[in-house]
Amino acid sequence: MELSLDEFASLARERLDPAVWDFIEGGAGEERTLAANTAAFDRVPLRPSVLRGAGSPHTGTTILGRTWDAPLAVAPVAYHTLADPAGEVATVRGTAAAAGLPVVISTFAGRTFEDIAAEATVPLWLQVYCLRDRSLTRGLIERAENAGFEALVLTVDAPHLGRRLRDLRNGFRLPAGTVPANLPVDGFADPAAHSRADFDPGLDWSVVEWLRSVSELPLLVKGILTGADAVRAAEAGVDGVMVSNHGGRQLDGVPATLDVLPEVAEAVGGRLPVLLDGGVRRGRDILAALALGADAALVGRPVLHGLAAGGAGGVTGVLSVLLDELTDAMSLAGLRTLADIGPSLVGRAPDHPRRSTVDAGKNAGTDQRTAAGGGAGLRLADLHPSVADPVMDTMNFLNEVTLRYPEAVSFAPGRPYAEFFETEQVFRHLRRYLDHLAEQGRSPAQVRDALFQYGPSAGVIRELIAHSLRVDEGIDVPPESIVVTVGCQEAMFLTLRALMSGPDDVLLVSSPCYVGITGAARLLDVAVTAVEEGEGGLSCDALEAAVAAERARGRRPRAVYVVPDHSNPSGATMPLEARKSLLELAQRLDVLVLEDSPYRHVSPGTQVASLKALDRTRRVIHLGSYAKTVFPGARLGFAVADQPVLAPDGGTSLLADELAKIKSMVTVNTSPLSQAAVAGALLESGGRVSELNARNAAHYGEAMRFTLQCLEREFPAARRTRLGVRWNAPSGGFFLTLQVPFRADNSALARSAQDFGVIWTPMSYFYPQGGGLHTLRLSTSYLTHADIEKGISRLAGFIEFECGDPVV
Repeated sequence: MELSLDEFASLARERLDPAVWDFIEGGAGEERTLAANTAAFDRVPLRPSVLRGAGSPHTGTTILGRTWDAPLAVAPVAYHTLADPAGEVATVRGTAAAAGLPVVISTFAGRTFEDIAAEATVPLWLQVYCLRDRSLTRGLIERAENAGFEALVLTVDAPHLGRRLRDLRNGFRLPAGTVPANLPVDGFADPAAHSRADFDPGLDWSVVEWLRSVSELPLLVKGILTGADAVRAAEAGVDGVMVSNHGGRQLDGVPATLDVLPEVAEAVGGRLPVLLDGGVRRGRDILAALALGADAALVGRPVLHGLAAGGAGGVTGVLSVLLDELTDAMSLAGLRTLADIGPSLVGRAPDHPRRSTVDAGKNAGTDQRTAAGGGAGLRLADLHPSVADPVMDTMNFLNEVTLRYPEAVSFAPGRPYAEFFETEQVFRHLRRYLDHLAEQGRSPAQVRDALFQYGPSAGVIRELIAHSLRVDEGIDVPPESIVVTVGCQEAMFLTLRALMSGPDDVLLVSSPCYVGITGAARLLDVAVTAVEEGEGGLSCDALEAAVAAERARGRRPRAVYVVPDHSNPSGATMPLEARKSLLELAQRLDVLVLEDSPYRHVSPGTQVASLKALDRTRRVIHLGSYAKTVFPGARLGFAVADQPVLAPDGGTSLLADELAKIKSMVTVNTSPLSQAAVAGALLESGGRVSELNARNAAHYGEAMRFTLQCLEREFPAARRTRLGVRWNAPSGGFFLTLQVPFRADNSALARSAQDFGVIWTPMSYFYPQGGGLHTLRLSTSYLTHADIEKGISRLAGFIEFECGDPVV
């Protein structure tokens, strides 16, 4: 097994004709620039930062509106068929098997755009040489766009091919059968002669406007080596720049791309994504490029080496080596996410912009042109680091896949079943609440104000919520200990802001974990430590060990977040004894427990007592939501925070009072209309939300049972054993998890959606410090039985297919 890119190169050299090897490997002139590209990376030292508690690194990023599994793409290289008869088709297969990374297809591809796209489950970009015959160039672009390509990459450093001495000495001609599959086949045997005949040597910046008139696809320019040209590119309205010297194959003597990268990144100033190619041969090279200002790096020749060494599997091997090396380097350098990478990693003064994951959408060119022309352009590096954190973008890919494949059965959204809601319910609830206010002796003016005025930050229906908690949950707390929030997400945000007072304060989370809490923590610069979850939920032993480890680092664990009932994402439920043990441990360790249980009352059967109901020492802050139990559009949640707070003067208040102060500076108050609608529902049910949702809970329970039955039918014991597939069987809630022997990542999800018509959620999204790579989440809540049956059948076909050639 090859463990480095050099080993793949050695294999490729053995298997390729010497003249073909020279054509692929050679550079222009004396090949000084070719050598400089790799030497530049050798000169850059990495400076790790230790005891950072980084855990398992996250390599995801977003560029041009697309989520990539890592800041790496396949650079455009002509004629992949020189290395393998399947050519670019094998390349996209091999790339997809490694990760969800873009592949830039050359104008001079050896396979047709249509054939390549038919096999691709990764993003495809088209590298464009603008030919003298503009109609031919237009036709290429239209074909690529029709095939589903997602961006154009205009090569701007090639009015003709450079003087490549190896090819001249060899008298190189393309081997018989190697042709540009997307162009007329005559006259291409001598690439250098063809370039002088057909490339347009008179190109200027007006070509950008012409390309904009031809296609609405995002446009990048490849071949930028100066800050001045980067500014011109931005002013011309491109969507990204690629720092490139054509792999040292054009003008010999130009600098290495890594050496000019800081200048280009500074000139761009975060307005556009900056990509780099040339000389990337190790995972740590990618780190160096990102530290010096790139958003991603591209690799070219090594992909052909892998292709020649082992076809699609060789490409997978090359990219897997790079990705493994990248993850390893990040871990050893103390880097948790790409947002942690900055100039200090390479020992350079921060006199150029930090690496930025610019999410430049398809129509972002207008905004970028405004910024380039003197408007108030901002550098992403100057914004809060959370905006570049992958946890903030976990749902974008799912939304994109769902929209892209509307006919697919989607097990991704965890939303309530739509048939439970009727428009008249809202008006009935509102009228019930208004009648309640009148019954209390409120005047017409007071009733009107209850709907139309702001109201107190802590909320106007706290008494009704307190009554409901008491009669339905056995949670007996005074109304003043409750803060009514804009959804449970705000309750999380307020609680974290109040509890986490300094950089050494730590939030512990049960892992896998709902991304809403980790996203809120990232926004607030709160350190998160994952604690292992077992079949019965959070492990107390793992929690105690995590608290001890954090304190040994000099940090202060403040709270642990858990979803004890039918959790999102795993579906696990904590047994009663485990809950009691958690409360005892929290008391002994002096940490608070943040309890979030949105699925209790939409699950069948008698529920285990909540942590707050068992709490006798005010250890638990209970975070609630009516999204599942009343209706999601109300966007209404609450926090029960009855912990006493001692002031310096000896006075006391409740933690809820402090949360209300913070809320008054954020959302001011929760919509009185939403509060009124939820209040009406609580009044109608006498506060017993469990009874209000009895029918709903039965439906969701039956949906879960039917899904499990379908899985049993599609995967009988013998087939499960053969495939290495297993799943859990939650007693309620919306979610279950399925373990598979292949990598269940974004690339696999795209294949599942495109080829099999079924969508699910990669569980890796929910592991704050890495994990879940071979597990997927299924939501059963909003689908009909017919959809569930069809979806599980399709899922079985997908899993069978993937297991035929598993990626592990």
